Amino acid sequence: MSIDLTYSLEVQDLIDRTRTFTRDVVLPIEDEHAGDITAGGGDALRIGMQQAAKDAGVFAPHAPLEFGGHGLNMSDRAPVFEEAGYSLFGPTALNIAAPDEGNVHMLAHIANPEQKQQFLAPLAHGDVRSAFAMTEPAPGAGSDPSALTTRAVRADGGWRINGHKWFITGADGAGFFIIMARTSGEPGQRGGATMFLAPADSQGIRVGRHIDTLDRAMIGGHCEVFFEDLLVPDAAVLGEVDRGFEYAQVRLGPARMTHVMRWLGAARRGHDVAVARVAEREGFGSRLGDLGMVQKMLADNEIDIAATRALLVRACWELDRGDPASNATSIAKTYAAEAVFRIVDRSMQMCGGMGVSGDLPLARLSREVRPFRVYDGPSEVHRWAIAKRVVGAAKRELREAK
Repeated sequence: MSIDLTYSLEVQDLIDRTRTFTRDVVLPIEDEHAGDITAGGGDALRIGMQQAAKDAGVFAPHAPLEFGGHGLNMSDRAPVFEEAGYSLFGPTALNIAAPDEGNVHMLAHIANPEQKQQFLAPLAHGDVRSAFAMTEPAPGAGSDPSALTTRAVRADGGWRINGHKWFITGADGAGFFIIMARTSGEPGQRGGATMFLAPADSQGIRVGRHIDTLDRAMIGGHCEVFFEDLLVPDAAVLGEVDRGFEYAQVRLGPARMTHVMRWLGAARRGHDVAVARVAEREGFGSRLGDLGMVQKMLADNEIDIAATRALLVRACWELDRGDPASNATSIAKTYAAEAVFRIVDRSMQMCGGMGVSGDLPLARLSREVRPFRVYDGPSEVHRWAIAKRVVGAAKRELREAK
């Protein structure tokens, strides 16, 4: 069986144009604002960068063709998203930042035609932002989504939703919310969740405080959100009632991989900064890049970059085949979340005092990539899930052998 890791001429052209656009247009903006998108102007900055991306022909590589995107599958997204991620602001400029990118993917697969026109079309075009409201304060849904406590009950002509969410990325300024609420069962039970679509200006939605986090490049913050007697019509149900957890997998596996793509780009930038620094900086009678200890860090960075890409390619291949790819995405996400931090951390170390200063981008890159070991499932939860699948398979083999 032959394995072809090349990309079509059309995709390669998009990769090249994304690389040029990100480095020539977006990186200077990021550097000017030290990676803080709110300080840079928030939505006004987003709109300007997205128009520039449209002009450059690199906007929305993931969105369906009928909604103005390039319609790339997961495998073809990987190198494009990585090039955009070379700048912390690149994903926002291309409209492939979380949570909008994952919501575009999910709506394209699950929404009915009316919902696509009302919600997917403006999101794919960059006219609005969105938020995915699932995570709750303890004892609610977090790493264990079955703990979901937000509840939707039948009301005249629709559903009434009450609940408290937090760490909802992009909530401040979002045009609409995708809300995960329990429609049957009790917290701790695996089923019984439903997704609902609601415009952000609906009576009963209240965005609370911004939770202060390490990262500064995600627009709209990570907020508390309160749903207080929010009344939505039956037409607001995304997919079918009680299948929300099942539908979430349509979003979560691919979204984890697009996180890997974007943050791999950021890690590559950190590595490139360090390589340029140690190739030029002299100390102890030679260039730093000629010293054995520095060379080991450089080699380990190269290994982590290559290994992350290889795991990502495998997971995307499975997703494009229509497989759930649960194990492959857990493995790739866990390895990448730790590898990208190692890459940036080594790069800081190689650059010494400059590395921890604002004179280089490494400190802010470290700040941005560290939360990835928590976002979209902590490394420990993914390791538990991987091990559980391995042991489960072994138990099945033993039973079948008897």
